[in-house]
Amino acid sequence: MRAALRRFGLGASAAAVWLCCAMSAPAQVLSFEELEGWAEDDQREALIAFQETCSLLKAPEWGPLCALAADAGDSPQSARAFFELFFRPLIIGNPPALFTGYFEPELNGSPFRTPRFAYPIYAKPPELQNGTVWHSRAVIEGGILRGRGLELAWLEDPVEVFFLHIQGSGRIRMPDGRVMRVGYAGKNGHPYRSVGQEMVRRGTHTPDQVSAQTIRHWVRSNPGPGHALLETNPSYVFFRKLPDLPAHKGPIGAMGRSITTLRSLAVDPAHNPLGAPIWIEKAGRDPMHRLMVAQDTGGAIKGAQRADIFYGTGDAAGEAAGTIKDGGRMVVLLPIDQAYAMMPDG
Repeated sequence: MRAALRRFGLGASAAAVWLCCAMSAPAQVLSFEELEGWAEDDQREALIAFQETCSLLKAPEWGPLCALAADAGDSPQSARAFFELFFRPLIIGNPPALFTGYFEPELNGSPFRTPRFAYPIYAKPPELQNGTVWHSRAVIEGGILRGRGLELAWLEDPVEVFFLHIQGSGRIRMPDGRVMRVGYAGKNGHPYRSVGQEMVRRGTHTPDQVSAQTIRHWVRSNPGPGHALLETNPSYVFFRKLPDLPAHKGPIGAMGRSITTLRSLAVDPAHNPLGAPIWIEKAGRDPMHRLMVAQDTGGAIKGAQRADIFYGTGDAAGEAAGTIKDGGRMVVLLPIDQAYAMMPDG
Protein backbone atom coordinates (compact mmCIF):
# COMPACT_ATOMS: atom_id res chain seq x y z
CA MET A 1 0.00 0.00 0.00
CA ARG A 2 2.74 2.51 0.88
CA ALA A 3 4.45 1.79 -2.43
CA ALA A 4 1.17 2.45 -4.20
CA LEU A 5 0.89 5.78 -2.40
CA ARG A 6 4.35 6.79 -3.48
CA ARG A 7 3.31 6.05 -7.05
CA PHE A 8 0.58 8.68 -6.70
CA GLY A 9 3.38 11.26 -6.49
CA LEU A 10 2.29 12.46 -3.05
CA GLY A 11 4.72 14.06 -0.60
CA ALA A 12 5.47 12.26 2.65
CA SER A 13 2.95 14.14 4.80
CA ALA A 14 0.20 14.02 2.16
CA ALA A 15 0.85 10.31 1.65
CA ALA A 16 0.45 9.71 5.37
CA VAL A 17 -2.92 11.45 5.40
CA TRP A 18 -4.04 9.66 2.24
CA LEU A 19 -2.91 6.31 3.66
CA CYS A 20 -4.91 6.81 6.85
CA CYS A 21 -8.11 7.79 5.06
CA ALA A 22 -7.78 5.29 2.21
CA MET A 23 -7.22 2.37 4.57
CA SER A 24 -10.19 3.37 6.72
CA ALA A 25 -12.53 3.57 3.71
CA PRO A 26 -13.69 0.37 1.99
CA ALA A 27 -12.70 -0.04 -1.67
CA GLN A 28 -14.22 -2.13 -4.45
CA VAL A 29 -13.01 -2.61 -8.03
CA LEU A 30 -15.76 -2.59 -10.65
CA SER A 31 -15.97 -3.30 -14.36
CA PHE A 32 -16.86 -0.53 -16.81
CA GLU A 33 -20.06 -2.43 -17.62
CA GLU A 34 -21.17 -1.74 -14.04
CA LEU A 35 -21.04 2.04 -14.53
CA GLU A 36 -24.57 3.25 -15.32
CA GLY A 37 -24.56 5.29 -18.52
CA TRP A 38 -20.87 4.75 -19.31
CA ALA A 39 -21.51 3.75 -22.93
CA GLU A 40 -23.68 6.84 -23.54
CA ASP A 41 -21.25 9.48 -22.23
CA ASP A 42 -18.93 11.40 -24.56
CA GLN A 43 -15.61 10.84 -22.81
CA ARG A 44 -13.77 13.14 -25.26
CA GLU A 45 -14.66 16.12 -23.05
CA ALA A 46 -13.32 14.36 -19.97
CA LEU A 47 -10.16 13.40 -21.85
CA ILE A 48 -9.52 17.06 -22.71
CA ALA A 49 -10.06 18.05 -19.07
CA PHE A 50 -7.77 15.21 -17.94
CA GLN A 51 -5.01 16.47 -20.25
CA GLU A 52 -5.26 19.95 -18.69
CA THR A 53 -3.67 18.72 -15.45
CA CYS A 54 -2.13 15.37 -16.35
CA SER A 55 1.39 16.78 -16.64
CA LEU A 56 1.23 17.75 -12.96
CA LEU A 57 0.97 14.10 -11.89
CA LYS A 58 4.58 13.15 -11.19
CA ALA A 59 4.17 9.47 -10.30
CA PRO A 60 5.83 7.08 -12.82
CA GLU A 61 2.58 5.44 -13.97
CA TRP A 62 0.97 8.72 -14.96
CA GLY A 63 3.69 9.86 -17.37
CA PRO A 64 3.04 7.19 -20.02
CA LEU A 65 -0.71 7.61 -19.58
CA CYS A 66 -0.43 11.35 -20.22
CA ALA A 67 1.55 10.68 -23.40
CA LEU A 68 -1.03 8.14 -24.55
CA ALA A 69 -3.87 10.54 -23.73
CA ALA A 70 -2.40 13.09 -26.14
CA ASP A 71 -2.58 10.50 -28.94
CA ALA A 72 -5.89 8.92 -27.99
CA GLY A 73 -7.75 10.36 -30.95
CA ASP A 74 -10.73 12.69 -31.15
CA SER A 75 -13.67 10.31 -31.45
CA PRO A 76 -15.93 9.22 -28.59
CA GLN A 77 -14.92 5.62 -29.21
CA SER A 78 -11.18 6.28 -28.97
CA ALA A 79 -11.55 8.37 -25.82
CA ARG A 80 -13.65 5.65 -24.18
CA ALA A 81 -11.15 2.99 -25.24
CA PHE A 82 -8.30 4.96 -23.64
CA PHE A 83 -9.95 4.93 -20.24
CA GLU A 84 -11.09 1.32 -20.53
CA LEU A 85 -7.63 0.07 -21.52
CA PHE A 86 -5.53 1.80 -18.89
CA PHE A 87 -7.79 2.35 -15.88
CA ARG A 88 -10.01 0.39 -13.53
CA PRO A 89 -13.09 1.83 -11.76
CA LEU A 90 -12.83 1.81 -7.97
CA ILE A 91 -15.42 2.75 -5.36
CA ILE A 92 -13.79 4.29 -2.30
CA GLY A 93 -16.01 4.64 0.77
CA ASN A 94 -19.68 3.84 1.11
CA PRO A 95 -22.28 5.36 -1.25
CA PRO A 96 -24.63 7.18 -1.35
CA ALA A 97 -22.52 10.14 -2.35
CA LEU A 98 -23.46 13.75 -1.71
CA PHE A 99 -23.18 16.03 -4.74
CA THR A 100 -23.42 19.80 -4.63
CA GLY A 101 -22.56 22.41 -7.25
CA TYR A 102 -20.38 25.48 -7.56
CA PHE A 103 -19.69 28.10 -10.21
CA GLU A 104 -17.71 31.22 -11.14
CA PRO A 105 -19.80 34.32 -10.33
CA GLU A 106 -19.92 37.38 -12.58
CA LEU A 107 -20.35 40.46 -10.40
CA ASN A 108 -20.38 44.22 -10.75
CA GLY A 109 -17.65 46.02 -8.85
CA SER A 110 -15.28 48.93 -8.62
CA PRO A 111 -11.54 49.35 -8.05
CA PHE A 112 -12.43 52.08 -5.54
CA ARG A 113 -14.94 52.40 -2.75
CA THR A 114 -18.07 54.33 -3.72
CA PRO A 115 -21.54 54.71 -2.15
CA ARG A 116 -22.71 51.87 -4.38
CA PHE A 117 -19.65 49.65 -4.11
CA ALA A 118 -18.83 49.53 -0.40
CA TYR A 119 -17.89 45.92 0.38
CA PRO A 120 -14.28 44.85 -0.24
CA ILE A 121 -12.59 41.64 -1.20
CA TYR A 122 -9.04 41.40 0.11
CA ALA A 123 -5.65 40.13 -0.95
CA LYS A 124 -3.99 37.82 1.57
CA PRO A 125 -2.19 39.77 4.32
CA PRO A 126 1.57 39.16 4.15
CA GLU A 127 1.74 38.08 7.78
CA LEU A 128 -0.80 35.29 7.28
CA GLN A 129 0.99 31.97 6.91
CA ASN A 130 -0.68 28.99 5.27
CA GLY A 131 -1.96 26.51 7.82
CA THR A 132 -2.19 28.99 10.68
CA VAL A 133 -5.36 30.31 12.31
CA TRP A 134 -5.89 34.05 11.94
CA HIS A 135 -8.75 36.44 12.71
CA SER A 136 -12.30 35.20 12.18
CA ARG A 137 -14.77 36.46 9.57
CA ALA A 138 -16.47 38.70 12.13
CA VAL A 139 -13.19 40.38 13.11
CA ILE A 140 -12.07 40.85 9.50
CA GLU A 141 -15.40 42.30 8.41
CA GLY A 142 -15.24 44.52 11.48
CA GLY A 143 -12.44 46.45 9.76
CA ILE A 144 -9.14 45.04 10.99
CA LEU A 145 -7.68 45.23 7.44
CA ARG A 146 -9.08 48.66 6.65
CA GLY A 147 -6.54 51.16 5.35
CA ARG A 148 -3.80 48.68 4.52
CA GLY A 149 -4.29 48.81 0.75
CA LEU A 150 -5.21 45.12 0.50
CA GLU A 151 -8.56 45.77 -1.19
CA LEU A 152 -8.61 44.20 -4.66
CA ALA A 153 -12.09 45.41 -5.54
CA TRP A 154 -15.29 46.67 -3.98
CA LEU A 155 -18.66 44.96 -4.52
CA GLU A 156 -22.19 46.23 -4.02
CA ASP A 157 -23.67 43.40 -1.94
CA PRO A 158 -22.23 41.76 1.20
CA VAL A 159 -24.15 38.59 0.39
CA GLU A 160 -22.35 38.30 -2.96
CA VAL A 161 -19.03 38.86 -1.17
CA PHE A 162 -19.89 35.94 1.10
CA PHE A 163 -20.79 33.67 -1.80
CA LEU A 164 -17.69 34.72 -3.72
CA HIS A 165 -15.75 33.34 -0.74
CA ILE A 166 -17.69 30.08 -1.02
CA GLN A 167 -17.02 29.76 -4.77
CA GLY A 168 -13.35 30.76 -4.51
CA SER A 169 -13.14 32.59 -7.85
CA GLY A 170 -15.03 35.17 -9.88
CA ARG A 171 -15.20 37.76 -12.64
CA ILE A 172 -15.73 41.36 -11.55
CA ARG A 173 -16.94 43.82 -14.16
CA MET A 174 -15.72 47.36 -13.49
CA PRO A 175 -17.71 50.51 -14.42
CA ASP A 176 -15.52 51.02 -17.51
CA GLY A 177 -16.33 47.50 -18.78
CA ARG A 178 -12.98 46.00 -17.83
CA VAL A 179 -13.24 42.55 -16.23
CA MET A 180 -11.02 41.56 -13.32
CA ARG A 181 -10.66 37.85 -12.72
CA VAL A 182 -9.84 36.80 -9.17
CA GLY A 183 -8.92 33.46 -7.70
CA TYR A 184 -8.29 31.85 -4.34
CA ALA A 185 -5.14 33.04 -2.56
CA GLY A 186 -5.59 31.64 0.95
CA LYS A 187 -7.86 31.51 3.95
CA ASN A 188 -7.78 32.51 7.59
CA GLY A 189 -7.44 28.96 8.88
CA HIS A 190 -10.82 28.69 10.58
CA PRO A 191 -12.96 25.64 9.70
CA TYR A 192 -15.83 26.10 7.29
CA ARG A 193 -19.27 26.08 8.91
CA SER A 194 -22.38 25.68 6.80
CA VAL A 195 -24.78 28.61 7.01
CA GLY A 196 -27.51 26.37 5.64
CA GLN A 197 -27.05 23.89 8.48
CA GLU A 198 -27.16 26.79 10.94
CA MET A 199 -30.51 27.87 9.49
CA VAL A 200 -31.82 24.35 10.02
CA ARG A 201 -30.44 24.28 13.56
CA ARG A 202 -32.21 27.54 14.37
CA GLY A 203 -35.47 26.23 12.97
CA THR A 204 -35.95 28.92 10.32
CA HIS A 205 -35.82 26.34 7.52
CA THR A 206 -35.97 22.60 6.96
CA PRO A 207 -33.12 20.76 5.19
CA ASP A 208 -35.09 20.45 1.96
CA GLN A 209 -35.71 24.22 1.90
CA VAL A 210 -32.06 25.27 2.15
CA SER A 211 -30.25 26.34 -1.03
CA ALA A 212 -27.95 29.16 -2.06
CA GLN A 213 -30.95 31.08 -3.35
CA THR A 214 -32.79 30.58 -0.05
CA ILE A 215 -29.82 31.89 1.93
CA ARG A 216 -29.47 34.94 -0.33
CA HIS A 217 -33.16 35.81 -0.04
CA TRP A 218 -33.32 35.37 3.74
CA VAL A 219 -30.17 37.38 4.47
CA ARG A 220 -31.27 40.26 2.21
CA SER A 221 -34.74 40.25 3.77
CA ASN A 222 -33.29 40.25 7.29
CA PRO A 223 -30.17 42.46 7.10
CA GLY A 224 -29.26 42.52 10.80
CA PRO A 225 -29.92 38.86 11.68
CA GLY A 226 -28.73 37.91 8.18
CA HIS A 227 -25.31 39.49 8.67
CA ALA A 228 -25.01 37.74 12.04
CA LEU A 229 -25.95 34.47 10.34
CA LEU A 230 -23.14 34.82 7.79
CA GLU A 231 -20.68 35.44 10.62
CA THR A 232 -21.44 31.99 12.07
CA ASN A 233 -19.10 30.75 9.33
CA PRO A 234 -15.74 31.97 10.70
CA SER A 235 -13.83 30.90 7.56
CA TYR A 236 -12.69 33.80 5.37
CA VAL A 237 -11.11 33.62 1.90
CA PHE A 238 -8.53 35.96 0.38
CA PHE A 239 -8.07 36.47 -3.36
CA ARG A 240 -5.47 37.29 -5.99
CA LYS A 241 -5.80 38.91 -9.38
CA LEU A 242 -5.50 36.64 -12.43
CA PRO A 243 -4.60 39.11 -15.20
CA ASP A 244 -3.25 36.50 -17.61
CA LEU A 245 -6.22 34.11 -17.53
CA PRO A 246 -7.97 34.16 -20.95
CA ALA A 247 -11.68 34.91 -20.95
CA HIS A 248 -12.54 31.58 -22.57
CA LYS A 249 -10.77 29.55 -19.87
CA GLY A 250 -12.37 28.42 -16.65
CA PRO A 251 -11.22 29.58 -13.22
CA ILE A 252 -8.09 28.17 -11.60
CA GLY A 253 -8.62 25.07 -9.50
CA ALA A 254 -6.59 23.58 -6.68
CA MET A 255 -4.08 22.12 -9.16
CA GLY A 256 -3.23 25.56 -10.53
CA ARG A 257 -4.86 24.99 -13.92
CA SER A 258 -8.21 26.01 -15.41
CA ILE A 259 -11.18 23.82 -14.62
CA THR A 260 -13.83 22.77 -17.14
CA THR A 261 -17.59 23.27 -17.03
CA LEU A 262 -19.42 20.05 -16.10
CA ARG A 263 -16.19 18.05 -16.39
CA SER A 264 -14.26 19.24 -13.32
CA LEU A 265 -15.00 18.12 -9.80
CA ALA A 266 -13.97 19.35 -6.35
CA VAL A 267 -13.15 16.42 -4.07
CA ASP A 268 -11.53 15.58 -0.75
CA PRO A 269 -7.93 14.76 -1.79
CA ALA A 270 -7.47 12.68 1.33
CA HIS A 271 -9.73 10.10 -0.34
CA ASN A 272 -9.67 10.81 -4.09
CA PRO A 273 -6.38 11.90 -5.66
CA LEU A 274 -6.35 15.19 -7.54
CA GLY A 275 -5.97 14.71 -11.27
CA ALA A 276 -7.75 11.35 -11.36
CA PRO A 277 -10.79 10.77 -13.58
CA ILE A 278 -13.98 10.18 -11.57
CA TRP A 279 -17.21 8.71 -12.85
CA ILE A 280 -20.28 10.23 -11.23
CA GLU A 281 -23.82 8.89 -11.08
CA LYS A 282 -25.82 11.79 -9.67
CA ALA A 283 -29.45 11.24 -8.79
CA GLY A 284 -32.05 13.95 -8.17
CA ARG A 285 -34.24 16.08 -10.42
CA ASP A 286 -31.60 16.30 -13.16
CA PRO A 287 -29.66 13.01 -13.11
CA MET A 288 -26.11 13.11 -14.37
CA HIS A 289 -23.93 10.20 -15.51
CA ARG A 290 -20.58 11.38 -16.84
CA LEU A 291 -16.84 11.17 -16.52
CA MET A 292 -15.24 14.09 -14.70
CA VAL A 293 -11.78 14.93 -13.37
CA ALA A 294 -10.84 15.68 -9.76
CA GLN A 295 -9.19 19.09 -10.19
CA ASP A 296 -10.35 21.15 -7.23
CA THR A 297 -11.03 21.08 -3.50
CA GLY A 298 -13.33 22.93 -1.09
CA GLY A 299 -13.66 23.60 2.61
CA ALA A 300 -17.01 21.80 2.79
CA ILE A 301 -15.92 18.84 0.66
CA LYS A 302 -15.02 16.10 3.12
CA GLY A 303 -15.21 12.35 2.65
CA ALA A 304 -14.71 9.70 0.00
CA GLN A 305 -18.21 10.03 -1.45
CA ARG A 306 -18.46 13.84 -1.46
CA ALA A 307 -18.01 16.11 -4.47
CA ASP A 308 -18.80 19.57 -5.82
CA ILE A 309 -19.64 19.77 -9.54
CA PHE A 310 -18.35 22.84 -11.43
CA TYR A 311 -21.29 24.26 -13.40
CA GLY A 312 -19.51 27.06 -15.25
CA THR A 313 -19.61 30.87 -15.23
CA GLY A 314 -22.41 33.38 -14.75
CA ASP A 315 -25.93 33.63 -13.39
CA ALA A 316 -27.37 30.60 -15.19
CA ALA A 317 -24.55 28.41 -13.87
CA GLY A 318 -25.16 29.84 -10.40
CA GLU A 319 -28.87 29.06 -10.57
CA ALA A 320 -28.13 25.47 -11.58
CA ALA A 321 -25.35 24.95 -9.04
CA GLY A 322 -27.29 26.49 -6.16
CA THR A 323 -30.07 23.92 -6.27
CA ILE A 324 -27.91 20.79 -6.31
CA LYS A 325 -27.94 18.60 -3.21
CA ASP A 326 -28.24 15.08 -4.56
CA GLY A 327 -27.22 11.54 -3.78
CA GLY A 328 -25.67 8.97 -6.08
CA ARG A 329 -22.29 7.31 -6.46
CA MET A 330 -18.68 8.32 -7.15
CA VAL A 331 -16.27 5.90 -8.83
CA VAL A 332 -12.61 6.90 -9.22
CA LEU A 333 -10.64 5.62 -12.23
CA LEU A 334 -7.09 4.66 -11.29
CA PRO A 335 -4.25 3.14 -13.30
CA ILE A 336 -4.74 -0.62 -13.19
CA ASP A 337 -2.01 -1.55 -10.69
CA GLN A 338 -2.96 1.32 -8.39
CA ALA A 339 -6.60 0.27 -8.39
CA TYR A 340 -5.78 -3.27 -7.31
CA ALA A 341 -3.20 -2.02 -4.79
CA MET A 342 -6.03 -0.19 -3.03
CA MET A 343 -7.80 -3.45 -2.27
CA PRO A 344 -7.44 -4.81 1.28
CA ASP A 345 -5.22 -7.68 0.09
CA GLY A 346 -3.44 -5.50 -2.53
